Amino acid sequence: MKIAYLGPEATFTHVAVQSVFTSDEHIAYSSIPVCMDSVAEGEVDLAVVPIENSVEGSVTTTIDYLVHEQPLKMVGEIIIPIRQHLLMSKGQVHRSKDIEVIYSHSHALAQCHTFLHNQYKYTKLEPVSSTSAAAKLVSEQPQECIAAIANEFAAKKYGLEIVASDIHSNSYNHTRFIVLQKEGSSVETNYFQKNHTKATFVIMMPENRAGALHQVLSAFAWRQIDLSKIESRPMKTGLGNYFFIIDVVMGYDDVLLPGVKQELESLGFSVEIVGSYSTIQL
Repeated sequence: MKIAYLGPEATFTHVAVQSVFTSDEHIAYSSIPVCMDSVAEGEVDLAVVPIENSVEGSVTTTIDYLVHEQPLKMVGEIIIPIRQHLLMSKGQVHRSKDIEVIYSHSHALAQCHTFLHNQYKYTKLEPVSSTSAAAKLVSEQPQECIAAIANEFAAKKYGLEIVASDIHSNSYNHTRFIVLQKEGSSVETNYFQKNHTKATFVIMMPENRAGALHQVLSAFAWRQIDLSKIESRPMKTGLGNYFFIIDVVMGYDDVLLPGVKQELESLGFSVEIVGSYSTIQL
């Protein structure tokens, strides 16, 4: 199979893809939307993109593009630990106390805020498109006293030295990646269990009305269905208009979740099951 992922090489998304899809072709794309488009247009069989980090929260680009622009199906979930390291060119390691600029993705910089505040309070922090791009940038300027925050895989790929290991502020720093497939596609995902353990709903209201969220939650609550996440996102049709994206801790069945869908639709909500899938946690 051909697997698209948010590139470039050596990003955490690439690590997730390599850990699960070990024998398939991996193709890097420059952005989440382009990655998702590649599935819809038939260039690849599956796409892997980040959707949530345990520290920084949801990746709203993924959610919004999935709901508003490219309605793909979630067929799997990969959860990996995020370990951030401070990297420098090997010839500059002796100058690690005098780093002039530290490059990384904005999320990675935020995830390492305690270390950066304590050790590099007055150093310039420069956001770039990915942690891997930061490592590549540093490797291309070996004479400069600059550093990147990225993973061990990026250090190896770009020949950088790890100056400080595990500099993230939160010890439980994990990212969820979703595996996306074109609607109606028959791609077989043997990497994931057949007994699905999660499902994701997108629920939209025809209009903003009092008690709407209570109605949504009640449909799950009285059936004793556990929710692992609920989030509201703008409908982009005007202020105050939102949809809910809800993850439940069970796969789509023949009774309970169809009952939720039917009940909410009878109350005027638009309900879509974005996916029923199992999880691989590394």
